[in-house]
Amino acid sequence: MTLIISVITASFNRVDTVAQALASVQGQTWKQVEHIVIDGASTDGTLQVIEAQRDRLAVLVSERDGGLYDALNKGFALASGDVVGVMHSDDFYADERVLERVAQAFADPGVDGVYGDLDYVAKVDPTRIIRRWRSGTYKRSRLALGWMPPHPTLFLRRSVIQQWGGFDTDFRIAADYDAMLRYLARGQIRLAYIPEVLVKMRVGGESNRSLSRILRKSREDYAALRRNEVGGIGALVWKNLSKLGQFFVR
Repeated sequence: MTLIISVITASFNRVDTVAQALASVQGQTWKQVEHIVIDGASTDGTLQVIEAQRDRLAVLVSERDGGLYDALNKGFALASGDVVGVMHSDDFYADERVLERVAQAFADPGVDGVYGDLDYVAKVDPTRIIRRWRSGTYKRSRLALGWMPPHPTLFLRRSVIQQWGGFDTDFRIAADYDAMLRYLARGQIRLAYIPEVLVKMRVGGESNRSLSRILRKSREDYAALRRNEVGGIGALVWKNLSKLGQFFVR
């Protein structure tokens, strides 16, 4: 049986980037893809761009929501594929064979999740790389040092989300970190690592656009670490320090 990958895209007022995100999914060599787009009632022309591609989408929903994580949870609930991944509306796949490589990794029935590497690129010029996130192989002990896979590169069997839940929307910025710790520390799922860049992500996300957001993210990261019994302040410090090397990797 051919593996079906559900890709969830949540969008809100991303008229300048959403077309590239959609094209990135549509251009994949792996064609067994269920692309679900959840739009938050955009007002800047984003919805019109998406509707122009409606015949290539499995599901399109446009309505007011409670933010990014609420929208992604809606997408998870609608997904019917064997595997679920996220394509943010200002990201794009590194090449056309990303989903093919992901599907190959899931050929091992013991694999619950697959992840890879990520490049942060300039918002205006996505050919210019700002940071390089090289994940490395997962070990349970690395969680206490603040390790996490780049969430946009993480693909999970849908059964993992069904068992362990989606995003806790009480977290406004770090719900992805909380969910990954839940899957890895509490669920003890088995991950496979693809040592290649899978996703290009534009800089300027929600978590680092202001000092208040940075401080809130740190508080939420700490809460996620404690809730999932992974660590505390030490893990949070290591998590932030580990990002510094991403600016120098070549």
